[in-house]
Amino acid sequence: MIDIDKDTLVSDVLRFVPGGGEVFLSMGMHCLHCGSVAGETLEDACLAHDMDLDTLIDELESQIALYE
Repeated sequence: MIDIDKDTLVSDVLRFVPGGGEVFLSMGMHCLHCGSVAGETLEDACLAHDMDLDTLIDELESQIALYE
């Protein structure tokens, strides 16, 4: 899988985390349809959407755990 931290690219999450897109959508982040996704880190995305980075990382790690 992929290690998740603040510097992880959103595009890598969408590519390597099964269900990663659904995590973003459930948090109101429509990263699947954003043109900035290619170079945007999780930290960047959270700042842009006024979201808590730690919460997003926890949700993504929980999603990853479902497939390990």
